[in-house]
Amino acid sequence: MRKGRGKETKILIIHTAFIGDIVLSTPLISKVKEAWPDSGITYLTTKVAAPVLQNNPALEEILVYDKKGADKGIRGFWRLVRTLREKRYDLALIPHRYLRSALLEWLTRIPQRVGYDLWPVRFFYTSVVPYRKNVHEVVRLLGFAPETGRKKYPVSLFPGIEACKKAEVLLGNLNGKKLILVAPGSRWFTKRWPLPYFGELLDRLRERKDTVVAVIGGREELSMALPAGGEILDLRGKTTLPELTAVISKAHVLVTNDSSPVHIASAFPYVQIHVFFGPTIKEQGFAPRSENAVIYEVDGLSCRPCGLHGGTRCKAGHFRCMKDIRPENVLRNLR
Repeated sequence: MRKGRGKETKILIIHTAFIGDIVLSTPLISKVKEAWPDSGITYLTTKVAAPVLQNNPALEEILVYDKKGADKGIRGFWRLVRTLREKRYDLALIPHRYLRSALLEWLTRIPQRVGYDLWPVRFFYTSVVPYRKNVHEVVRLLGFAPETGRKKYPVSLFPGIEACKKAEVLLGNLNGKKLILVAPGSRWFTKRWPLPYFGELLDRLRERKDTVVAVIGGREELSMALPAGGEILDLRGKTTLPELTAVISKAHVLVTNDSSPVHIASAFPYVQIHVFFGPTIKEQGFAPRSENAVIYEVDGLSCRPCGLHGGTRCKAGHFRCMKDIRPENVLRNLR
């Protein structure tokens, strides 16, 4: 990869993974902009994840690949290929490790195409970077850009003025109390701390006079039966992604499963993150990118990890990786 070719350098980043993965790629955006300061950077991602990138000053354009909606199927795929060809990028960086993304950038005929050295996608790239298994995802991603001399690149999110105003309306006047956010959701069942544990935690937290507690999540979490009322705000399904980011930025504490709120909170070092790792382990590279974090996990289970993303059921049948993390452990740390 050549560094700093000047204003004519047009760079495309293709990453169509989960929201948390896109959040963790923001340090790479910063490093790419430093390595090619006069370049224009376009980021191609999913319709769901695109809002988390808005207002990023290093990006010139955000393109949406709605692969489950308007761009679904072969026609939508080829329409996107034609769009990218017309833009005539000089360099494509593809952190997404799946065949569709590799095929997409290959068909765009971009001269320089960089991806991981994984089979079979490596054959679609003009150069590859090593996929390092035992490092944090941010460190893996930073390998896509040349060294700049800078040591650290933080997770960076920019929710915007309107989103921050909406967060203030939703939270109301905290009257000097500390804000504790609880995020009970996850796409994967085995990544979810048991719902009764969340309920017990909320019941105990609502007794505190020095805090305001809010439950956050999407509409899919509305079906979870959890305590509400009093000092508990229910913000599930009431925020856009930028608004959720703004709410998290105002928190003192976040209690969450291993899901996207972990990575969003990592952009705000003053937010203390309490996160549950059950079927997954922090060594896989997706621990909070924050020094202000408490990780809960059960050591000594031979079945951990049982996958990279979790699953729909506990394969061992006991679910000890989550059930053995008791609410009192969390409450003790919160005191």
